[in-house]
Amino acid sequence: MPRRTSFLPHERLDAYRVAIELIAGLRSVHETGLPPHIRDQLQRASLSIALNIAEGTGRVGKDRLKFYRIARGSACETGALLDAIEVSGVELDDSFEHLHNLCARLYAMLTRLAELQIKAA
Repeated sequence: MPRRTSFLPHERLDAYRVAIELIAGLRSVHETGLPPHIRDQLQRASLSIALNIAEGTGRVGKDRLKFYRIARGSACETGALLDAIEVSGVELDDSFEHLHNLCARLYAMLTRLAELQIKAA
């Protein structure tokens, strides 16, 4: 992430930083000759993770929980898309496993954030 002197609240969350790392890492997958509809879905699903984390951080209570759960679902969707790409025969580089691990890490982080929201309610 770029160096800044001030941060928005979501930029302080590790989950948000991991989501941005995932988006950046997916550039290598986008360049593999994927069909446009798969590439588009992968971009939308991964972007949804970061955007829902950011929006959730700006909310309170059940609203925040809702956005964290949506982000968690998008992490699952991104992981499933990566699985589908893997079995489709597209040539992938060594970063593929790392990207899938980021999806799993995000799922765990977002589960924890959701649990904290439930306890706070």
